Amino acid sequence: MAMLTAYDPFAATSAAFRALDQLTGRGGMTARPLSGMPMDAYRVGDNFVAHFDLPGVDPGSIDLSVEGTTLTITAERSVPQLENAEWSIAERPYGSYTRQLVLGRSLDTDRLEASYHDGVLTVSIPVAEKARARKIQVTRADTPVAVEGRTIEGESPEAKAVES
Repeated sequence: MAMLTAYDPFAATSAAFRALDQLTGRGGMTARPLSGMPMDAYRVGDNFVAHFDLPGVDPGSIDLSVEGTTLTITAERSVPQLENAEWSIAERPYGSYTRQLVLGRSLDTDRLEASYHDGVLTVSIPVAEKARARKIQVTRADTPVAVEGRTIEGESPEAKAVES
């Protein structure tokens, strides 16, 4: 059962900016827009956990929203405002990060938890109670349990025999 499907809407954009820098001979001299956020994801026990690298991001700019089974994460890293600075190199990306994940229906998104520490956003989503594997206890009955016979029409077999 799939827990999520990853989608990076900016994968092609970062390759285009690298190609543009090479063509113009500005390799490494221009600040690039952010191209996504690297992610690790796994299931541990009854929780799905994902870690996203968001270095230098203001935690107040991080926004998580869930619509249906789609989790959208956005964050922003602002360009430093330095007076009288003459930039020599500007390789660090600035701007907005966006990442979308399509979550499996087995996850309880109402109980999603998120925390940000040392540049890493951690999202934890419990597996829904109804989707968890559970062990069924079989009890021993001292006497056989009577099961009333029914036909597809819902009548007992004896009633059918009388009508014939």
